Amino acid sequence: MSDRTYRIVLDCPDRIGIVTRVGEVITNNGGWIKEAAHYSDEENNWFFSRFEIKAESLSFSAEVLAQKFAGLKEEFSMNLQVLDTSRPKKVVLMASKGSHCLSDLLDRWKSGDLDCDIPCVISNHEDMRSMVEWYGIPYFCVPIDPSNKSVGFAEVERLVTEHETDCVVLARYMQILPPSLCQTLKHKVINIHHSFLPSFIGAKPYHQAAERGVKLIGATCHYVTEDLDEGPIIDQDVVRVKHSDKVEELVRRGKDVEKVVLARGLRAHLEDRVLVRGNKTVVFN
Repeated sequence: MSDRTYRIVLDCPDRIGIVTRVGEVITNNGGWIKEAAHYSDEENNWFFSRFEIKAESLSFSAEVLAQKFAGLKEEFSMNLQVLDTSRPKKVVLMASKGSHCLSDLLDRWKSGDLDCDIPCVISNHEDMRSMVEWYGIPYFCVPIDPSNKSVGFAEVERLVTEHETDCVVLARYMQILPPSLCQTLKHKVINIHHSFLPSFIGAKPYHQAAERGVKLIGATCHYVTEDLDEGPIIDQDVVRVKHSDKVEELVRRGKDVEKVVLARGLRAHLEDRVLVRGNKTVVFN
C-alpha cells in the first residue's frame, strides 16, 4: 500500500464539536484517518489538532480536500492547512565553519532518515565545500562583510527564493539574519544553540560554563525571529556533566546534543507536527 498521506493541521478558538466536525468531513468523503492528535490549551481557550489521512482512501487531491473545509474554517474561525506528503519540503542548510550539525543532517538526509530535498548549502566560508559537494549538493559561499552585511544577505535571500525554499536550517551558521529575512521566512527558519543562553552569551560558552561549574549542558532548537535566540522552541535536551569534566569533554558532549536536538526539531517540522501560536509551540509526537 502507498505511504502517501495528506496532513491536516489546524488551530482555532476552542469549543465543543471541533474534532467531530473535522472527522465528518474526512470520513464522509471516504477518508481513512491514519493518525490523529489534539491539544486543548484551556488557559487561552485555543485548540490544536493534526490529522494524517491515507491519500489512496480519497478519490481527489489535497487541494480539493482543502476546499471541502472552507465552510468549517469560516464557522470555527479556523487556521487550517492540508499538506501532501508526496511533495518533500525543500530545505536549504546554512553553516559557517563548524561541521558537526551540517554533516549530521547531510548524513541523515542521505540515509533517508530525513524526508526532504536539499537543493543547496549556503555558507559564509569555503571550509565545507568539499564535504557538501561529495553529497552531490550545490555549495554557495556568500561572504558577509561586517561593514556592509546587506549585500551578502541580499544574495542569501536571492538563493533562498531561487531554490523555492520551504525551510532554512541554520546548522551553526554564525551570522545574525536581518529582520527583513526573519519576517519573510517567519516560522520557516530553524536554529540550534546551546541551552546556556542567556547565561553564557558570546564566545566560548562551554568554557564559561566550565568556569561556573555547571552540572547540566544542553541545546535548544527554535524558530528564528527578530529577537535573537528568543523564537518559539521546537525541541530541547540536556546531558549531565561532572565537576571533573574538562572543557574539551563539555564541547564534545555539547556538540552531540546539539546535532541530535537539531535533527529532532527539523524532523518534527518536516512532518508538520509543530504548530505555533505566539511565542510557544505545540509539538505532536
